[in-house]
Amino acid sequence: MNDLFDLQKKVAIVTGGNGGIGNGIARGFASMGTDVVIVARNSQKTEAAANEIREAFGVRCLGLLCDVTDETAVKQMAEEVQQDLGRIDILVNNAGINIRKLPQDYDTSDWDQVLAGNLRSAFLCSKSVYPAMKAGGSGKIINIGSMTSIFGGAKLAPYSASKGGIVQMTRSLACAWAKENIQVNAILPGYIDTELTRQARKEIEGLNDTVIARTPTGRWGKPHDLAGTAIFLASPASDFVTGVALPVDGGYSSNLL
Repeated sequence: MNDLFDLQKKVAIVTGGNGGIGNGIARGFASMGTDVVIVARNSQKTEAAANEIREAFGVRCLGLLCDVTDETAVKQMAEEVQQDLGRIDILVNNAGINIRKLPQDYDTSDWDQVLAGNLRSAFLCSKSVYPAMKAGGSGKIINIGSMTSIFGGAKLAPYSASKGGIVQMTRSLACAWAKENIQVNAILPGYIDTELTRQARKEIEGLNDTVIARTPTGRWGKPHDLAGTAIFLASPASDFVTGVALPVDGGYSSNLL
């Protein structure tokens, strides 16, 4: 049974892994002996995160700069990971952006930027790792959705569309790649305490109290709260789980109040 969660010597790519939810997941993998590749665009922050993981867990950890909306750059990133670490076992599509406006105030460029940053990027990264996973005989892809994958919001039209799309893309990839023993699932985080949500709490009056009141566990989540779920979905324990969108939200989506 110990083999069910064995991630020793696996290689995991985590986009947006230099902070917030992505960093919590990257650290969770490293704690299990997984070699980690952090893919992001801020060079200083990315290298600092990679150094911290190497020092804390003694695994190999690369920090790669990549615009995950650029198909050529994404393909080159996947090739570099294979060349340097020899394999790709796990991909976490976590990178994303948000622009908050009422629907009538969005420019088409805003819409395109959010859809590209959240949905196009996840598709391109998934496509880029598919050959390596197929050649290796297995793979795990974990897409990070949102509560807005199931709920809407007045100032979240493109973000909600992109995160709803993440769930539907997850199901389609799961069906397409099951025969290659590649499982594709999504995590839908609840309200997690990160730099981005701290800013949202400053901008949206009453958000903090509203979230705590509706969440049965009575608190905001922490990035490390996502690590266990990601470890499960990346491990042999989930080999018969695919096409699933799993809320990790302290009960928020189950509570009508």
